[in-house]
Amino acid sequence: MDRRYDAFVIFAEMRTGSNHLEESLNGLADVRCHGELFNPVFIGRHNQFELLGFDMARRERDPVGLVDAMIAENGPLPGFRFFHDHDPRVLERILTDRRIAKVLLTRNPLDSYVSRKIATATGQWRLTDVKHAKTDRITFDAGEFGQMLADWAGFRDRLRHGLQVTGQTAFHIRYDDINDVDILNGLAGFLGSGHRLEAASQRLKRQNPGAIWDKVENAAEMEAALARIDRFGLDRITDGEVPRPPGVPGFVAHPDAGLLFLPVAGAPVEPVLDWMAEIGGVGREGLLTGMTQKDLRKWMRTHPGFASFTLVRHPLLRVLRAYRDLQQAGDARGAEIRAILSERHKVDFTRPAPEAMLAFVAALKGSLTGRDSLKAQAEWTTQAALLQAAALVVLPQRIIRERDAATGLAHLAAAMGLQAPGWPDDAETDAAWRACLANHDLRKAVFDAYRKDFIQFGFSMSETA
Repeated sequence: MDRRYDAFVIFAEMRTGSNHLEESLNGLADVRCHGELFNPVFIGRHNQFELLGFDMARRERDPVGLVDAMIAENGPLPGFRFFHDHDPRVLERILTDRRIAKVLLTRNPLDSYVSRKIATATGQWRLTDVKHAKTDRITFDAGEFGQMLADWAGFRDRLRHGLQVTGQTAFHIRYDDINDVDILNGLAGFLGSGHRLEAASQRLKRQNPGAIWDKVENAAEMEAALARIDRFGLDRITDGEVPRPPGVPGFVAHPDAGLLFLPVAGAPVEPVLDWMAEIGGVGREGLLTGMTQKDLRKWMRTHPGFASFTLVRHPLLRVLRAYRDLQQAGDARGAEIRAILSERHKVDFTRPAPEAMLAFVAALKGSLTGRDSLKAQAEWTTQAALLQAAALVVLPQRIIRERDAATGLAHLAAAMGLQAPGWPDDAETDAAWRACLANHDLRKAVFDAYRKDFIQFGFSMSETA
């Protein structure tokens, strides 16, 4: 059969209506969408772990091979859905191939965010009968929403760049259009289908109709946070490795003292916030968080001579903390990552550190270097990379190692003419930490994976923290 394309991909995100769009496209006799082929925890569909001769292990070894196997079926035009946190090794293959049609599905990010939070709270991700609908009211988190926007924007930038440099175009469709049969038939024509739909699929129902403000507990706080967002920057989403976003919503500024803290995931954060809160007696609630870049620039203008600083942690201790956090994680995200590491990389989280940590460090290294489908999490991304991203907005003037925190923060406060609060003596001294330091193979593996942090921050394996 002479086709315009060999396959298609729907670039989307969670809660953008991609399931519904797939249902409608599968109503075309010569089109077949296989779902999320590269979801980290299944293949194609929830609780499906094998497809087209590929199980989870084979997909991990040869992700591009799964795309080729799908095309080689030579049946209806095959396709799949791909999100920003799916296997990054596949992007080069599909973006550069002009014989793979690109469909870009978008939705108002706030609607997607609220819908995802409600689905997480209720456990209901698909609805086929409104009688079984579940709902809840969620709490809006400005930092979490800002991170989601940054992830989406980075992914869309990668797609835009890939399409532009290869001279391709994509079919753009919005969430609000996925029930418009004329637009769906326009998409069918774009894909080269010889069939047309009489109506959009009615099997899946919208789960959370109604005004967005009625679904949020802290609507006033949400409205204030949204008012600070640069809408022109936000529009870039509706248009990858991509540089990490600077993480401005996570920055913490003192309202009076001219101190700006740039937190590093996996390094000390809470003790620093307590330390800042004591200065001037402003308390934790008085510290400025959830800022936009516009807010940050305003703060910097009104605090000339400000001091920006960060704390970094010894890489071995940071890896140990990451392992323990995943070992104890009770949230859905942590449980999912733990399951991936357990099943795919044979990390046995039932064992204490450092017994299972060699496999853990090997998995982290693969994630950091792009040789694994598991997306690198901020908690184990190199601290150097996180600070390089922050430096796009503001340079950390002082980088203080955790073991030097008491003296480093005291010197910082003195330089700013401030009375320095005390710093807790919480150096790691337990048996697991001592065992990690004594394990030559583990020390070598961590150094190999985090060489950049060791070199740039002057860490060594002879120190204790």
